[in-house]
Amino acid sequence: MALLDTVRSIKRRDPAAKSLLEVILLYPGVHALFYYRIARVLYQLKLFLLARMISQFARFLTGIEIHPGAKIGKRLFIDHGFGVVIGETSVIKDDVMMYHGVTLGSKKLVQSKRHPTIEDRVVLGAGCKVIGDIVIGHDSMIGANAVISKSCDPHSILGGVPAQSLKKN
Repeated sequence: MALLDTVRSIKRRDPAAKSLLEVILLYPGVHALFYYRIARVLYQLKLFLLARMISQFARFLTGIEIHPGAKIGKRLFIDHGFGVVIGETSVIKDDVMMYHGVTLGSKKLVQSKRHPTIEDRVVLGAGCKVIGDIVIGHDSMIGANAVISKSCDPHSILGGVPAQSLKKN
C-alpha cells in the first residue's frame, strides 16, 4: 500500500508522468524502492547477506543503490535516479524529492550514525553530495552538484562547493 501511495505522489509531482501505469512500469526510483522495502524487512530480521544481495540486484537493475539499513519515510521520489547512493545510516523522512547522482554519504568508517538525516519535503538537486551525520532541515532545497557537510536550518536554500546559503533575507 505504501508503494501505491508513492506512485500516486510521483504522478502528482511529475508533470512528465502521463499515467500511474507509466510510473509503475518505467520509473527506476519506484523499482529501487520496491526492492528496498523487501531488503529492509530482511535486514530488520538480521538476514544481512540476503538483504544486501537484493539491494545489489536492485542497483544492477536501476543504477540506484539504497543500503537496506537506511530508513526511508513515505513518498520518496527519486527522479531519473541513476547514480543515487543512500548509505546505511541515512534517514530520509516524508515527501523528499531526489534527482540523479545524489549521494548521502559518510566521512567515517565506524559503526555509528554516520550518514545524513533528510527531513520532510527536502529537494536534493542532481549530483549533490550530502556527507556526514548532519541534518538537512525540512522544506530545504539543495542545488545541483552542491557539497553539503554541515547541518542546515529548515527552509534553507544551499548551493556551491562547499555549499553556502543562497537565500536572501
